[in-house]
Amino acid sequence: MDECFTPQGAPGIDSGATGAKIKDRRRQLRLQALAAREALSQAQCAQYSEAICRHVQAAFPRLAAQRVAFCWPIRNEPDLRPLMAAWSTAGVPGFMALLPIAEAPARPLSFRAWTPQSVMTTDRYGIPTPVCGEAAVPEALLIPVNAFDAQGYRIGYGGGFFDRTLAALAQSSERPLAIGVGYALARVETTYPQAHDVPLDAVVTEVGVHWPPPLK
Repeated sequence: MDECFTPQGAPGIDSGATGAKIKDRRRQLRLQALAAREALSQAQCAQYSEAICRHVQAAFPRLAAQRVAFCWPIRNEPDLRPLMAAWSTAGVPGFMALLPIAEAPARPLSFRAWTPQSVMTTDRYGIPTPVCGEAAVPEALLIPVNAFDAQGYRIGYGGGFFDRTLAALAQSSERPLAIGVGYALARVETTYPQAHDVPLDAVVTEVGVHWPPPLK
């Protein structure tokens, strides 16, 4: 099922505002999006997460045989662990679930294998991460979005980890598939994307899959 979006406002890189104004607008969007998501009940998050997992599985069946990075859910983010666990249990050759490792600020992420049996600890940001596990380069990334627009640009938490990671992977190997995951309420008119922002290949919400238009 395709999620239908009608682009509103300027679709591309916003060059009409100063850097300070754009930074403030993005900060406000982030705060508003987080507040809306955190206002959801646990039952709503579980229902939406289940739908998102179904849409990912249906739209991207090849992921069941690839190295797939996802994020441990925090602050009411979609919970993809049931899907990762199901693919892990299925045992299709080539599949590996990966969690990101933030080794230091301003550096690309690394990735470590995860299974439902993995022993976990918390990283410098308080996010659960595997104590040990095989290091691997993902073929696809399922990236949480706090906000996203019709062009496939996202607003995260402001650290720039995924943009740096995608840029680094594109230089060292074939760029992995970048799929945003979030709730439909996260869709905004524009995220005021900047030159360093890397657009997503698709965004999956509980409503369906949104495919951004090709870059011009």
